[in-house]
Amino acid sequence: MSSISHSNPHKRNDPFDGVDFYQIDDLLLPDHLLVRDSVRKFVKENISPFIEDWCQEAVFPKEMIKKFGDLGAFGPQIPAEYGGGGMDQIAYGLIMQEIERGDSGMRSTVSVQGSLVMYPIFSFGSEAQKKKYLPKLGSGEWLGCFGLTEPNHGSDPGGMETHFTEEEDHYILNGAKMWISNAPLADVAVVWAKNSEGRVHGLIVERGMEGFSTPETHHKWSLRASSTGELVFDQVKVPKENLLPGKSGLGAPLKCLDSARYGIAWGAVGAAMDCYDVARRYALERHQFGKPIASFQLVQKKLAEMLTEITKAQLLNWRLGNLKEAGKASTAQISLAKRNNVAMALSVAREARQILGAMGIIGDFSIMRHMMNLESVITYEGTHDIHLLILGQEITGIPAFK
Repeated sequence: MSSISHSNPHKRNDPFDGVDFYQIDDLLLPDHLLVRDSVRKFVKENISPFIEDWCQEAVFPKEMIKKFGDLGAFGPQIPAEYGGGGMDQIAYGLIMQEIERGDSGMRSTVSVQGSLVMYPIFSFGSEAQKKKYLPKLGSGEWLGCFGLTEPNHGSDPGGMETHFTEEEDHYILNGAKMWISNAPLADVAVVWAKNSEGRVHGLIVERGMEGFSTPETHHKWSLRASSTGELVFDQVKVPKENLLPGKSGLGAPLKCLDSARYGIAWGAVGAAMDCYDVARRYALERHQFGKPIASFQLVQKKLAEMLTEITKAQLLNWRLGNLKEAGKASTAQISLAKRNNVAMALSVAREARQILGAMGIIGDFSIMRHMMNLESVITYEGTHDIHLLILGQEITGIPAFK
């Protein structure tokens, strides 16, 4: 996998200055606004000018790993003593929102590192594991990935076939994981596998361990600037000190997914904000029948409905962020936000594309790229329908997936 040159990029104009119809900024602390504005500036300088080329050429820009580390985007909610940012959940959400406004694939890289690699090591790891891995992951010196989904087990992770057996001073790991963000470049993988009793445990697998390979996934129409691959384990010898000791059972990886899904709820709003902003500006500049198309009722209807749904999602995120910071956010509440906000963003992208007409499908504008990306976001970290069933179980007490 190569990184393309920035010497002659397809420059995308990025005049975005925010979407805040209900003055939600008034609900944020000064530190939140500082973080949000810093990341927004970073996106305008480091992602927006280059992202269309990265996606058209289907390459992951490896130089972004260190840039994200320098920005503090990796594990911002992890305490500073372990290499994180020591920020609260609202700040974390705002970072995800701004990065996904730039591109969902870029946000995937960041949120996997923070929520699915650093978070389980911090929450379930030993002190030695925290000190060994977290600072290097936080700085971007190392890239990590999270191995849960398998070729035969997506929405039903409890059926996983990846397993390990215990030897004298190590474990022998066998199996495979699929659709893993960051896998082809990852230095570290947090892998979930069953022991001989069928109990799920987390193992830290390092690149270079014999029998461990990470084939890249090609020919994607979505998340084209994200690095996606498989994790293959063929008699991999994993030291016993690489077992995460703090928690076992399927609840451990699902707790990690709560953190990632929370970030997606914020990130999807960023993608929607970008599509809305592009469509609004285009409608004011594009003339048909002797006047700007923004003057037509049907275009105004689309814009009004976009703004309404974005505003509702922003308020949902703000309330959820406060619940999560207080330790009160439930899995079902996070599922509601992830499901609602990604579906909202995909709808906004489609409506925005219609406002732009044929211009909406080309890389001069971000809309078609967001739309294709969101088709993955609505599926990963729990599909749209699975989140519906999580809510259904919360409402009725009856699990419909069994």
